[in-house]
Amino acid sequence: TDLMHRGRNRGQTGQDGGGGYRNDYKRGGRGFHPYSSSKEVTTSSHTSNSSDGQLHSLILSLDRGNYPQYKSILGEWKYPEFNLFIDHIQGDPYAPPSRCRVVIPHDMCKFPEKGYLFNPVSRVALCDFLARRLSNYVKSQNYDAPLSQGGGWSSSKGGDIGFEEPSQHIIPRTSVLNAEDGLQIRFTVSLPGQGRSILGQAAAKIFSEKIPALIRDNILEVGEKDHEVLQKHCLSSEQQTFLRKKLSSLELVGFVANGSLLPRESGTSDLPMKEGAILFKSPPELEVTIDLPFSGRSTGMGIKKGVTLIVGGGYHGKTTLLNALEVGIYDHVPGDGREFVAVDENAVKIRSEDGRRIEAVDIRPFINDLPFGKSTANMCTEDASGSTSQAANIMEALEIGASTLLIDEDTCATNFMIRDKRMQMLVPKEKEPITPFLYKVRQLTKDLNISTILVMGSSGDYFDVADTVVLMENYSAKDKTVEALDVANKFATDLRPQKEGGWQEEKKIISRYIYITMKT
Repeated sequence: TDLMHRGRNRGQTGQDGGGGYRNDYKRGGRGFHPYSSSKEVTTSSHTSNSSDGQLHSLILSLDRGNYPQYKSILGEWKYPEFNLFIDHIQGDPYAPPSRCRVVIPHDMCKFPEKGYLFNPVSRVALCDFLARRLSNYVKSQNYDAPLSQGGGWSSSKGGDIGFEEPSQHIIPRTSVLNAEDGLQIRFTVSLPGQGRSILGQAAAKIFSEKIPALIRDNILEVGEKDHEVLQKHCLSSEQQTFLRKKLSSLELVGFVANGSLLPRESGTSDLPMKEGAILFKSPPELEVTIDLPFSGRSTGMGIKKGVTLIVGGGYHGKTTLLNALEVGIYDHVPGDGREFVAVDENAVKIRSEDGRRIEAVDIRPFINDLPFGKSTANMCTEDASGSTSQAANIMEALEIGASTLLIDEDTCATNFMIRDKRMQMLVPKEKEPITPFLYKVRQLTKDLNISTILVMGSSGDYFDVADTVVLMENYSAKDKTVEALDVANKFATDLRPQKEGGWQEEKKIISRYIYITMKT
């Protein structure tokens, strides 16, 4: 689901995943391993039994030496309660920071022996919890502050510890791993220097004081109160996962709990809005109650399978609601406000992406019969238009097994979404290669059991194909399904399946995509 979510918003892989190692690590064996660490470690001048005291002495002996001499500290160093691995050394003070990891034997980790720590969901939540503690500690102790904030070549550089700051989602990360050989903590260190010289005293302080304190205060010495917070974190994650998996059996594709805080702090922040936010309240007609594990229960708006429209005026909360559902494939940290906003595990956000590359995608169900007989059965382009990219995004989502499409008209190509009666009269069907999504959405549900949650504030034509219509008004949700149907009947648009584009081929083509996914 993580790959699915990131794929639906290209270029927005954002805040999740990774640790201090980012893209310098590849999968293989246990956990993640650096490309060059094995080679570099073998060039170190000490044995694998070297102690932290020896590391301290070695760094001090390098004081004022040439910066490349830092390479001599590569490798494994044994501390009393953990092992430190220095996997990569930066080439100079301006290069990307050096990479380190700490491995703590399992018997040294004083976590409570609770059953909730011995299942996959809680194990991920445990590592997430520790990552947040470590990240907050690094910031609170100013360990992330470099020696100098400015200056030229001769000024002091480096001296900061880097630890990836987790987002609001609880997901597997590479910054903290529960591996076979112990708990692995991964971070970066900008080795201090001045010009091209080593600052040995500052470097020794990092490895003799700061790193031991980071591990001791956040993992080795945790109190009962910390255990209580950890338990809450893990149990909340388990409840959220249970809720998400429960949706299908209830014939739902989404759920928004009463009391959820959906608005975010700003457009560039995923933190909850601190003041003035209106808590979500389900319309009575759509309200459901779901029993959760650990004596939990949640009541809120259930979104049924089929076609759901979210309508309303601008700035009234339509996109805010859809955005919350979009990240409902993830568990969230306690206090986020979206803990019990859940969506179908195979939901995918669809949007147009002008200029994206398309390689060998069959988009005939939506675009066909191009001028001069050009085929779209194996569409390739380096610079797709809005409608072409959106068609390809849908077909690719179906191929990977998407069962719910999340769509916001604000990020869609207009000609892909609608084509009104007047335009159909002026431009005949046989001259228009694009079949609007309006004429496909019903068939996706009926023939392939693919649901759609669609934000639509500009075209009432979608009333004809909607199963549920939710009106957002001043951030309050209202069920307007009956009223929308009355409007559709009163102002009929003579909506019929349009045999434009690939309509006649759609079922065969999309079924092939589903077949490929199932076989894989």
